[in-house]
Amino acid sequence: MLPPELAKQIRLLEIRTNRVVDEITGGAYRSAFKGRGIEFEEVREYTPEDDVRDIDWNVSARMGSPYIKKYVEERELTVLLLVDVSASGAFGSAEKNKRRTAAELAALLAFSAGRNGDKVGLMMFSDQIELYVPPRSGRIHTLRLIREMLAFEPRSKGTDIDLALRESTQILKKRSVVFLLSDLIADNFESSLKILNRKHDVVAVQIFDPVEHRWPSLLPVVVEDAESGELIRFGGGNRSLRHLDQELDAARAERREICRRARVDVIELETGGEVLRPVIEFFARRRTRLNNRG
Repeated sequence: MLPPELAKQIRLLEIRTNRVVDEITGGAYRSAFKGRGIEFEEVREYTPEDDVRDIDWNVSARMGSPYIKKYVEERELTVLLLVDVSASGAFGSAEKNKRRTAAELAALLAFSAGRNGDKVGLMMFSDQIELYVPPRSGRIHTLRLIREMLAFEPRSKGTDIDLALRESTQILKKRSVVFLLSDLIADNFESSLKILNRKHDVVAVQIFDPVEHRWPSLLPVVVEDAESGELIRFGGGNRSLRHLDQELDAARAERREICRRARVDVIELETGGEVLRPVIEFFARRRTRLNNRG
């Protein structure tokens, strides 16, 4: 039996999400990933009506005449929500913290996938795999995922994105769309990100708090790192503020660069800001890019 407050949160999130999900499912969601999921249909002899680009030269060499391999686009996508639940997700200077923002976006994506008849799975991670729910379809399954994201209490505080990416590569046998929801504050995950994106379609959603990009005060302050317990001291004053802002900008640029080198698209999402608009704009940009490629 769900606690009444949690049941209310889930219901409100479902109602709010359903109001806007049509804006994504009106072609934007699926067209943003068209052609990424394909399955083998047949090998057959080439005919004049076929496109010569479909000729499989290895098969043709073995058979002694032109053969083609035909593929069809899969009607059903598999979506994995890879959600960072480390202690840094509890940080939030606005109304919502990172974890709540991630839950709202994950709900939006899960309901959008469900409306399209796609399967959705969930992996929550810290510096270990905290929970894995295999991909399935249906409203009850979607509500379970949302319940887990809102109510789950992680066992560990740390972050290991590399572990989560490697585990996803092992688990996902069928080509899938993977949404990585995290602040991306971690080391040494570029290689595993590249490997996962070669086999699947990975989208990184960087969730950040405004304070992490622009320190709001000139006053001295001591901040405790939620994951390591390390005390971080800000001395105050204009010079210290400029130096801190430069460090924050450099860290943000480095996270973008890691994703760029891995050929992974990035959505930047600010806590306290709107969730829907950045996602719709991302889908529109991606759809345009895919259409331009032909």
